[in-house]
Amino acid sequence: MSTTSETGPEHTPAGPGGAASDAAAREREQDRELGEAGSQLSTAPKEDLPNLPALGVVGWARWFWRQLTSMRVALLLLLLLSLAAIPGSLIPQTGVDETRVADFREQHEFLAPLYDKIGLFNVYGSVWFSAIYILLFISLIGCIAPRTWQFVGQLRGRPPGAPKRLTRLPAYTTWRTEADPEQVREAALALLKKRRFRAHLAGDAVAAEKGYLREAGNLAFHLALIVMLIAFAWGQLFKSEGNKLIVEGNGFANTLTQYDDFKSGNLFDVADLEPFSFDVKSFTGTYERSGPNKGTPRTYETELVYTEGAYGEEKTTTVKVNEPLVIGDAKVYLVSHGYAPVVTVRDGDGKVVFKDAVPLLPLDSNVTSSGVVKVLDGYRNARGEKEQLGFNAFFVPTFGGSQSGTMLSQFPGLDYPVLALSAYHGDLKADSGIPQSVYQMDKTKMKEFKDSDGELFKKMLTPGETMTLPGGAGTVTFEKDVREWAGFQMVQEPGGGWALGGSVVAIAGLAGSLFIQRRRVWVRAVEGPDGVTVVEMAGLGRSESATVPEELGDLAGILYDRAPGVPDTPEPEPSAASPAPSGSPDSSDSPDPQAVPAEGAEKP
Repeated sequence: MSTTSETGPEHTPAGPGGAASDAAAREREQDRELGEAGSQLSTAPKEDLPNLPALGVVGWARWFWRQLTSMRVALLLLLLLSLAAIPGSLIPQTGVDETRVADFREQHEFLAPLYDKIGLFNVYGSVWFSAIYILLFISLIGCIAPRTWQFVGQLRGRPPGAPKRLTRLPAYTTWRTEADPEQVREAALALLKKRRFRAHLAGDAVAAEKGYLREAGNLAFHLALIVMLIAFAWGQLFKSEGNKLIVEGNGFANTLTQYDDFKSGNLFDVADLEPFSFDVKSFTGTYERSGPNKGTPRTYETELVYTEGAYGEEKTTTVKVNEPLVIGDAKVYLVSHGYAPVVTVRDGDGKVVFKDAVPLLPLDSNVTSSGVVKVLDGYRNARGEKEQLGFNAFFVPTFGGSQSGTMLSQFPGLDYPVLALSAYHGDLKADSGIPQSVYQMDKTKMKEFKDSDGELFKKMLTPGETMTLPGGAGTVTFEKDVREWAGFQMVQEPGGGWALGGSVVAIAGLAGSLFIQRRRVWVRAVEGPDGVTVVEMAGLGRSESATVPEELGDLAGILYDRAPGVPDTPEPEPSAASPAPSGSPDSSDSPDPQAVPAEGAEKP
């Protein structure tokens, strides 16, 4: 069996008369056949250059639509969308952190107005980001729809017939056999179908094609991108996200008034909140006690008792970091933790005017915490006048001792808790109508309690100790009960599942389009002039790859075993009286079943 690998047309020298024009015509016909053989290996649309002088309004609109729906423009818009999202990560956003935005405005008097004009404080809601997003959406749909329809047409059709000259294809092999042409074609058809080729008889040849999953993967990738874009837009428009700090023993109901802070999408309705409630039974946190990772959390989990709906059955579950409680479209994440010392405040007559666990906010990884204790109602001073009390609170779960010289926690666990309080009295302005933070104190109408030296009255307390206020104003007790609190984030984003599914399909489709090659194989079997069957096999891929020649060589080897070759008959040597005519083939040009395959095919 002899083999060859040719990629270019054969050129016939011009001769007398019309030989040159006939050769050129044959070349054009052969190029047309080769083009038909390789047609529809891809669903990429043909790009026609516009006839600029005769375009007109409709022509220009059609040309613009073709450019917008081309794959290169879709990729360019996808790149622009990625670049446009960068400012949203670097610049504080109004929908995420209003405090940081306000701080940025104070620190950058020149940049802040400029950022406002171009929408950099609200990137994902800006006009220019929305324009890129919508153009990308339109481009993908306009690009995918015709390609999908064309691909469906290809699946319903059959591979094209073999070109007249298979030697022009990149991978080619041939041999002679005594088997009948019909037997060879039937054997080739069965072999190709067994190898999962779509194959059929087309005249004197078998035409087969394989690798449709490449284009299917390509289309699936882009369809998945569309699904992800829809899911992202849906999630941003209808999402809600809120935070709530809950002390052990307290609960939460999923209503708007229960949240510490809440933000939502433009189309979100309060009625869309999932109906559920839960109580925090306990929080458990463990930490590394030694080594370089001392103080690193090992366990963060909280036990919840929750109900779904207004009259749902109570269920118990444990929520951990990155293991949220899922209720319908809502997810409850455990995001933070801290301590809430129990403080009791009594007036001068010993009446309890305040007793509660006061959550304090962590300042460092060892849970050094600060906050405020506010006594708003029920307190009267030594003269019987109504007043309000306020205490700046500083708490460390593990005190380093007075010799350390600092009020910083040495470990996040409750090994040696200490609470430091400084006392004020007066008006906390809680009735002014202006919202206040529960972790800060407005001192504009507050007065300091003074110690014997005339300084701010303050004291460090361990669990069970009591601080007596000056002038018979009352007492403050740091109870032995130190509770823990957990911070939860309730997220409701309806498009999350679709986005995840789209990303999985996109990865699978991209892998298929990269690693699967679409290719065609033809097997022709015809009877030669000497009555011996001549078998030709050729392969063509969408792109140059070693896969096609290797696969063709493997198929040819199996088919050769079913239709073995016959020895070539050597040509008689020319005598001196009768020289060989010019152009006669040498015996070395005859098909040889033992010849070493040239590039493009393997020896079967």
